[in-house]
Amino acid sequence: MAAPQLAIVDIAARIGAALLCGAVIGLNRDLHRKPAGLRTFGLIALGAAILTIGIGRNADAAAVSRVVQGMVTGVGFLGAGMILRPSNSNEVHGLTTAAAVWLTTTLAILCGLGEAALALSVLALALGVLLVGGRIERFFERWFGTAALPGSSADSAGDDSG
Repeated sequence: MAAPQLAIVDIAARIGAALLCGAVIGLNRDLHRKPAGLRTFGLIALGAAILTIGIGRNADAAAVSRVVQGMVTGVGFLGAGMILRPSNSNEVHGLTTAAAVWLTTTLAILCGLGEAALALSVLALALGVLLVGGRIERFFERWFGTAALPGSSADSAGDDSG
């Protein structure tokens, strides 16, 4: 049985909430001078939201579930393309941006499903992680030393935090 048709106002609110999630995370990445920023994240959010809304209007829950699974997997591959490891270094760059792309997709899917309040709540938490996570990491690296922390740049797996 197909889902009931949504009012245009509800569709616009879902798309707007998804775009807000993508824009906020993208702006953070822009401010940290990362290659993927507001436009990239905004487009990812729009695409995930409209696909979720579109399929949800015309399909059953099992079909929606398959589409969501495909989007989350597909965007994982997009994020993998953002991760770089220079051949002459043990450092890895782009992990935070790749994770943010994946998270943006999930937030947009939630918005497309009508769960904007949950998505915006998680967006606030994610923004907190993006804004203060790097500072917290650097504090503990100074406190304990970088060699003591798994995943630290001295331990050959730094990221693009910041």
